[in-house]
Amino acid sequence: MKNLLVLCGGQSPEHPISIRSAKNILKELDSTKYKITIVGISQKGEWRLIDESDLTDEITSQGRTVSIHPGHSDLFRCDGKSLGDFDAVFPILHGPNGEDGTVQGLFKLLRLPFVGPGVLGSSISMDKDVTKRLLRDSGMKVAPWKLITAGEEIPSYKQIAGELGEIVFVKPANMGSSVGVHRVINEADWQAAMSDAFKYDRRVLVEKSIIGRELECAVLGNENPEATGVGEVRSGDFYSFDEKYASSSHADIIIPADINSKYLPVLKETAIKAYQTLCCEGMSRVDMFLTESGEIYVNEVNTIPGFTSISMYPKLWEEAGVSYGDLLDQLILLAIERGA
Repeated sequence: MKNLLVLCGGQSPEHPISIRSAKNILKELDSTKYKITIVGISQKGEWRLIDESDLTDEITSQGRTVSIHPGHSDLFRCDGKSLGDFDAVFPILHGPNGEDGTVQGLFKLLRLPFVGPGVLGSSISMDKDVTKRLLRDSGMKVAPWKLITAGEEIPSYKQIAGELGEIVFVKPANMGSSVGVHRVINEADWQAAMSDAFKYDRRVLVEKSIIGRELECAVLGNENPEATGVGEVRSGDFYSFDEKYASSSHADIIIPADINSKYLPVLKETAIKAYQTLCCEGMSRVDMFLTESGEIYVNEVNTIPGFTSISMYPKLWEEAGVSYGDLLDQLILLAIERGA
């Protein structure tokens, strides 16, 4: 039996999504294979030991404090007692301070194997500007964009429209789940979108709108990754946070996507190429656009994709014949094989 640390919550706006993902993962982990310890991170950054029955929609400041002791045999302690040795960590942390290489760096220092990409893959995939540069330079298509940094003069909507087109998307450079993302079609939208995006990051991307079908592909593996078929997201103007997670969402998730079979190999090859270009390991979900003319644009690469009951990543693997439980086993094995 392997000792597994499941880490959830975190300090990003995606805190509640992390907990929903963790609950689903805990339901599917085989208790005969794993001794599971759950640690939750509050919005204040406090680490708390959590019982599965007490896992609510938010990690609060109440409960037993977990402390970390680098260089000692008992790395994690609670109430003065060791939590034991762990074979691997499964971080279910979305967004900044969880998916961006920060906590991955901590686990490297602690010499603990962990699920998902390492420090480099996590950090560059989280940064939309760096992601686009690397994908573009490797020969893949990405939406034209402009980076605006806090402190510099913000151009007018008219200037942006002249450069990128009348429909643009404004995005914080380092954020996930469409938090702070806005579709802009006029000056009023532009001012409000920029103001909101800068609440989440000091660097904001403005992207040209790509007209195409929104497709997603799940990738799994270290040195020799494999990709699933593709699923399609059909939503309104764009796949917003509410469309992704709200019970009132009108978005349709179609698995497998109904596309011409000639595009499937190219989409899978593109997903794997993007995964490897960004130095990903373990897992990632690659989001792409397919235009009417058959052009493929890589939108982004999500290194800790959602594992909620409606999330695309586990559903794509289920469609490929890998059950939720088997997928978790493979992810943990890949972490241990890669080592600390």
